[in-house]
Amino acid sequence: MPKVKTNSSAKKRFSITGTGKITRKNAFKSHILTKKSTKRKRNLTQTSLVSDADTGNVKRMLGLGK
Repeated sequence: MPKVKTNSSAKKRFSITGTGKITRKNAFKSHILTKKSTKRKRNLTQTSLVSDADTGNVKRMLGLGK
């Protein structure tokens, strides 16, 4: 069997925690920031977890099996 290639865009966007969960950055933080409140921008800076529905697809892109 050939090796499975890792999706290059996925390896830049996702990281895996020590317990095996996948973290991601929040969207809506790149431009048009003047109309967004300071509290909203501060909360978008933090990372969040990938939802259970998307975890399988992300793991497949990262070459981690299912």
